Amino acid sequence: MKKMLLAAIIGLASGHVMAQDLKFAAEATYAPFEYMDANNQIQGFDIDIAKALCSEMKATCTFHNQAFDSLIPALKFKRYDAAISAMDITEARQQQVSFSNTYYDNAAAFVSLKDHVADQTALKGKRVGVQNGSTHQSYITDQMPDVTAVPYTSYQDAFIDMQNGRIDSVFGDTAVVAEWFKKDNGDKLSYVGKPVTNAKYFGNGFGIAVNKNNQALVEQLNKALAAIKANGQYQVIFEQYFGK
Repeated sequence: MKKMLLAAIIGLASGHVMAQDLKFAAEATYAPFEYMDANNQIQGFDIDIAKALCSEMKATCTFHNQAFDSLIPALKFKRYDAAISAMDITEARQQQVSFSNTYYDNAAAFVSLKDHVADQTALKGKRVGVQNGSTHQSYITDQMPDVTAVPYTSYQDAFIDMQNGRIDSVFGDTAVVAEWFKKDNGDKLSYVGKPVTNAKYFGNGFGIAVNKNNQALVEQLNKALAAIKANGQYQVIFEQYFGK
């Protein structure tokens, strides 16, 4: 009994949340991964995956909308316990936070108004909208110095600016870009070249970010993720958003 009490005291003193009450942060303008519904609740693939993990861990979880470029700082200051927000696992981010195992494999794509940009070489000298703090922004800055990366708080704003001629293209995750094609204005869009799969920026997939000092939570998330993949819950959620 004394050992159990001591373990509980140590857990509280360390500031770790022991998977009974978890606060998740997400940037909810990134359908189909996360978005706000008509009732102002966060929904999406990431949220359904997180809910399945919480159920597996027998945890009570809440979800909070937070600007993407502030997610990692919020974790570092322990404002939230975890961030699930279509976040690519990169070496630079791993220096600041810990990640769960990959829960979604990723690639990125450029999109423009139809016939506006012929291919990716034609992006030279043009302005491309990206989400501020994203790997898409880093990729253009590092790999396409002749292209101007224009940062936005949300891709919705970038898309509106592209429609109004303020930028020439938008660079985002392939699943997100595919959602734009499904909407009414999809016939006005075209892909610019092939998807980008550069491993440095997009090759490690999406992971759930956690404060570096909370490895216990990372282990719990990994165990739960393995469980929902094994029992079929993950596949059901995946097919709901992306098909078979």
